[in-house]
Amino acid sequence: MCLLLSFTVNDTVATRFAAPEGYKRVRAASSSFGAWLQTRPLKPRGTKTLTYKGSVARTDDYTAAVIDMSIGQRDLQQCADAVIRLRAEYLFGKKDYKAIHFNFTSGFNCDFIHYADGYRYQQNETWKKTAAKDYSYASFLRYLDLVFSYAGTLSLEKELKKVDNPAAIQIGDVFIKGGSPGHCFIVMNISINRAGQRKFMLAQSFIPAQNIQLLQYGSPWFSLDKPVNLPYGEIVNAGNLRRFK
Repeated sequence: MCLLLSFTVNDTVATRFAAPEGYKRVRAASSSFGAWLQTRPLKPRGTKTLTYKGSVARTDDYTAAVIDMSIGQRDLQQCADAVIRLRAEYLFGKKDYKAIHFNFTSGFNCDFIHYADGYRYQQNETWKKTAAKDYSYASFLRYLDLVFSYAGTLSLEKELKKVDNPAAIQIGDVFIKGGSPGHCFIVMNISINRAGQRKFMLAQSFIPAQNIQLLQYGSPWFSLDKPVNLPYGEIVNAGNLRRFK
């Protein structure tokens, strides 16, 4: 007996979702962070958003799709951490190691070069050489766990630059409000109409740490001129829009 398997080839952020009526999806510049985000593979349709413990996340009702990326086994990859993870993965894939650095909430700059060269963070906010050089992906993930432990929305917001023209929102931009609680969303895809108006797709992680999920509320496309009916949706406004430098 011959079994026919049904699957979608190259099922990504850019390909799974049709643009809203009257809009066309923006194609980000080749090799850019935006293009990398658009090509993130997705888990199969209907996949639940899970926490790091494997239980269904409380945000699952808002799931449009789940990014096919590991969570880790600790409660670390939360909202700001998910944004950091995506940015760092993009840079690591390009082998742009010098660009991989993030500040802790204390202000300490934690860079991947030091970590990969065998230095380890000390509680007095210095580096100490204690390990062999290791630029492997496993080492990179351990570095990220360190960043996740000490960084958050407060530190990430300070690292990003304010977007002067929110009407020209870009893939990779971040809606963020630092604090306790704070939260953030990252723009994963954009569609534009003939009038130049833009709609965008958002992704997030949450507390406890969970899969990075693409979000929806009726539709996976949001805009700045309408309320975003999601938990912390009030953060999605022009005043909180930031961009990686």
